[in-house]
Amino acid sequence: MSSDQDPIDDFFAIVPAGGAGTRLWPLSRAQRPKFLLDLFCTGRSLLQDTVSRVAPLVGPEGTYVVTGAEHVAAVTAQLESPGDRVLAEPSPRDSMAAIGLAVAVIHHRHGRSIVGSFAADHKIAGAEQFQRAMRQAVAAARADYLVTIGIAASRPSTAFGYIHSGAPAALPGAPEACHVVGFTEKPDARTAQRYLGTGEYRWNAGMFVVASDVLLRHLGEQRPAMLAGLQEIASAWDTPRRAEAVARIWPTLDRVAIDHALAEPVAAAGGVVVIPGHFGWDDVGDFNSLAALLPSVDGAGNKVLGDDADVLHLEVAGSVIAPASGRLITVLGLDDVVVVDTPDALLVTTRARAQQVKDVVGMLKERGREAQT
Repeated sequence: MSSDQDPIDDFFAIVPAGGAGTRLWPLSRAQRPKFLLDLFCTGRSLLQDTVSRVAPLVGPEGTYVVTGAEHVAAVTAQLESPGDRVLAEPSPRDSMAAIGLAVAVIHHRHGRSIVGSFAADHKIAGAEQFQRAMRQAVAAARADYLVTIGIAASRPSTAFGYIHSGAPAALPGAPEACHVVGFTEKPDARTAQRYLGTGEYRWNAGMFVVASDVLLRHLGEQRPAMLAGLQEIASAWDTPRRAEAVARIWPTLDRVAIDHALAEPVAAAGGVVVIPGHFGWDDVGDFNSLAALLPSVDGAGNKVLGDDADVLHLEVAGSVIAPASGRLITVLGLDDVVVVDTPDALLVTTRARAQQVKDVVGMLKERGREAQT
């Protein structure tokens, strides 16, 4: 008999490892994106932390990683012998295609299974609370619901999406499950404040748990051409026909997020439940959020990402400094600034402007400086 400490039968974790993390430029680059970085100086990347977090739930061979073809070698090296469970997507088609590919391959190999999708670049604190939430999510998924995880909103953030939870779902094994009324993508400040006041909204952590056949059925109802393409790729994946099928079909797939493709319409039909996540969560979306997760190096709230021997600061408070070039960085009399020094690029901004760093990457591309993005 299995216990709450054992891996869950027929449960597989999917880890989409994509995106360039442009708000963390110049640390995060297209060729070495955020999920491959050790942002917290622990000796482990965000991807390695994610895989370690889900391992007790799925067992040693239960995790599939979907990543860009250019990152397969780095992902494989970090995960040590992932075998045939690193799936390469030749070009980005957003999260529905990436997750759908993994679900289709898992379903083709193993039949009906419970699958959970967990982003490769999020920071989570509280392993026991995370596992308890996931076990509830699996129980709800066995009842053929699409399950998402909602994080208690601690502030009226405009950087996250929101889940509107409704009545309890009364599901065996998932006592905290509630029906989802709807999703909202990054509301304005006034709306976010109103959400916080109702107590009915939680942050959308982008985690989904569902039975493989249920997801494929919903996809067939919402995006039949996409389902047909993914199923053809999956049937060819473990054969010599893989390269031809991927090259022919992948570019034709819709470029759409799973939230818009499935979660929103399925919730409108009553098919989505939310499990509260009683654990610390952050998507580490920019240098300001990263700073909130780093320990201070002094009594003034300054944070250093790297070797603080390469940093000298005087009359500075609340700043984030990342010495990554080998040069000495000195900051004098500036509060709440971000200084990131790499061998080929220097970023100086404020924590308040951290979300706009992605615009710099856009400008570099416009100027034809792709090598520095």
